[in-house]
Amino acid sequence: MGYRVAVVGATGNVGREMLAILAEREFPLDEVAAVASSRSQGVEVEFGDSGKMLKCQSLEHFDFAGWDIALFSAGSGPAKDYAPKAAAAGCVVIDNSSFYRMDPDVPLIVPEVNPDAIDGYKKRMIIANPNCSTAQMVVALKPLHDAATIKRVVVSTYQSVSGAGKEGMDELFEQSRAIFVGDSVITRKFTKQIAFNVIPHIDVFLDDGSTKEEWKMVVETKKILDPKIKINATCVRVPVFVGHSEAINVEFENEISAQEAQDILREAPGIMLVDKREDGGYVTPIEAAGDSATYISRVREDPTVDNGLTLWCVSDNLRKGAALNAVQIAELLGRRHLKKG
Repeated sequence: MGYRVAVVGATGNVGREMLAILAEREFPLDEVAAVASSRSQGVEVEFGDSGKMLKCQSLEHFDFAGWDIALFSAGSGPAKDYAPKAAAAGCVVIDNSSFYRMDPDVPLIVPEVNPDAIDGYKKRMIIANPNCSTAQMVVALKPLHDAATIKRVVVSTYQSVSGAGKEGMDELFEQSRAIFVGDSVITRKFTKQIAFNVIPHIDVFLDDGSTKEEWKMVVETKKILDPKIKINATCVRVPVFVGHSEAINVEFENEISAQEAQDILREAPGIMLVDKREDGGYVTPIEAAGDSATYISRVREDPTVDNGLTLWCVSDNLRKGAALNAVQIAELLGRRHLKKG
């Protein structure tokens, strides 16, 4: 006996990835529904590699009664309007938007990091999926925090255009093509040209000069991992289609060597350590694309502080940063609370 799962936002990059990962991981399903806005009603999306196609149903008219889990990847607006309706109908919502992440009654979950927090889902029947850049970072930090207690993190991100959705990917492609053929470069989605450029600006600016993306990394990491950790983030959009990278500098309360960190990370769940001190002995976004692991490379000691380490972290943002983490939450929910059969 399996679950009835609705994927909301099924026509978007993350929604399609959710459907692919549900099939890939053989999630126990009795039924799966593709749900999207009314303008996408009737559009067919593929479920896994079997060739099975699902016709999108309208979110505005979808009845969540009798459905076990809804994976939402439709943005904050639809999450605000429809997640409470799904929850009221008895369907547990796992939401990929930022809308519920800092709600004290909504668990913010990365299964490898804080699985026990999922037990609080019954307050709202909603579980939040963290920001893509936060998700991969806390997977990397959790085993190190357990070993030596993190005091401070300084992180710079190199985030792919797929984090801005299909429009972001299209803009990188169109601008790159325009440059090669000598056409004028048109900027629509991003604030400046993204092709052959980097933009130190993701989401809106806040009063203190940081961006909302940087704020998310700070507050979400504190909620998921430890509120005592001090965090400073600089988030940058780069001309990469899929895969976020992060240069992470960590200061610990207790002594930890690079070798000890490598040994810990090598055995940690969800992590693949690829750290050879030679040409090509590290992972880049193009190698991580389509993979489920969070890759760690270039682990080294920071001589400028006591108990400091620097590392390089790469992950497919559409997978661990969004769709995969949501499906892993659903698996965790099933094991702990919604057991079938």
